[in-house]
Amino acid sequence: MTTFLSPDAPIYVAGHRGMVGSAIVRELRQRGFHHLITRTHAELDLCDQAAVHAFFAATRPAQVYLAAAKVGGIHANSVYRGEFIYQNLMIQNNVIEAARLNGVERLLFLGSSCIYPRDCPQPIREDYLLTGPLEESNRPYALAKIAGIEQCWSYNRQYGTRYLAVMPTNLYGPGDNYHPENSHVIPALIRKAHEAKVRGDAQMVVWGSGRPLREFLYSEDMAAACVHLALLPEPEYGALLNDRTPPLVNIGVGHDMSIRELAETVCRVVGFDGELVFDASKPDGTPKKLLDVSLLAAQGWRAQVAFEDGLARAYADFQAQQAL
Repeated sequence: MTTFLSPDAPIYVAGHRGMVGSAIVRELRQRGFHHLITRTHAELDLCDQAAVHAFFAATRPAQVYLAAAKVGGIHANSVYRGEFIYQNLMIQNNVIEAARLNGVERLLFLGSSCIYPRDCPQPIREDYLLTGPLEESNRPYALAKIAGIEQCWSYNRQYGTRYLAVMPTNLYGPGDNYHPENSHVIPALIRKAHEAKVRGDAQMVVWGSGRPLREFLYSEDMAAACVHLALLPEPEYGALLNDRTPPLVNIGVGHDMSIRELAETVCRVVGFDGELVFDASKPDGTPKKLLDVSLLAAQGWRAQVAFEDGLARAYADFQAQQAL
């Protein structure tokens, strides 16, 4: 595919140590881009406006992937609400503004499918944004990400930038966070199932009723979709940007499963053969969250990794992390 970038163009990936950013770095390298700019949090605090502006002025990236964010599951979103809205707003405000001031033409802003209303029609189209109330458990994070989409759209209209926002569905894969309290559902279940297997437990407790439906995308697929969109040639890329609608593209697989089915599949992959017990006193979150991915499919991209294959790779990554 012909792109607008040469292989030696400087590309900044913010959040390169996380599951999302590290997958994007690997995908860019596989495509032959060798001038990738990365900084750890210790090297560059993205909440520090002056430091971010100085960094952009010194490195002058041609393209930016904004994957840095404070993220977590239901528990973390409920407990650290102030941190979630403050840090995410600061990170995206600083990076997007510095990109504009330093002539970055294309920036890819990564959010999450939790930006959509809690009870909106399914599958969720991009134009359902802001058509109803949000899920309360992750409202601060979702509002920050919605502000980032609006910022990209506003900059495109006022300043002529060409910034695109992508909203991946629930992700899993190498480099995920397996913290017992602050992780998302798949890494949390992988850890639980592994520890239950090692202890020889007869039962494993899963939060919630098991009835909510969720869509899951392997992180390497997500990265391939992001880079595919960010490197689209004209006029395909330009067709995603207009004054009438936000510059927003869903990234997903187009089908979902219940949390019960998910837990059963995780246990099968991990090798835990005990009983699953669902604790309905714990929150379920949004009842169903399936993305409409027809816009992405129209750009020539579909997910490639089968779910159980991806889970097996994620479990191998968890085991490798535990061995360190």
